[in-house]
Amino acid sequence: MYSAGIAIQRAYKPLLDELGLTYPQYLVLNVLWRRDSQTVGAIAQKLALESSTLTPILKRLAAASLVHRTVDPANGRQVIIALTDEGKALRSRAGCFGDTLLEASGQTPAVLARLNGEISQLRAAVYDHIGEWSVSDTTTDTA
Repeated sequence: MYSAGIAIQRAYKPLLDELGLTYPQYLVLNVLWRRDSQTVGAIAQKLALESSTLTPILKRLAAASLVHRTVDPANGRQVIIALTDEGKALRSRAGCFGDTLLEASGQTPAVLARLNGEISQLRAAVYDHIGEWSVSDTTTDTA
C-alpha cells in the first residue's frame, strides 16, 4: 500500500508542480474545496493525520495565501482553516487528478472506487483494533 501511494504521488507530481503544491498540501486543499471553513481537528480527522503533522502544512498554505487561520471565537482552543480567494481559485486550475490516476492505473472508476473503499475499511479496522484513532468514513474525502 505504501509503495502504491508513492507511485500515485509520482503520477500527480507534474500536476502538483504546476500548482506549486506538495501532495499533502493538495490533500488539505481538497478537503477544504469539498467543505470550506473547518477546524484543524476536523481536517486531521478526514485525512487520518495527527494535528501536529497537519500544522506545518497549514502554516505553509497560509504563507502561500491559500488559506487563512483564525481562532474560533466560540472555542479559543480551536483554529478554523478557511480558503482565501486565491485558494478557492486554485480549485479550477487543479482540475481533476482522478483522470490522471485513471490513465496511469489503467483501471476503471468503479474498480478504483471499490479499492479506495476497501483500503478505507482496512485502515478503520486497524485503528479500531489498536484503539488509537477514530476514523469516520472518509472514502470520498481524500484524493
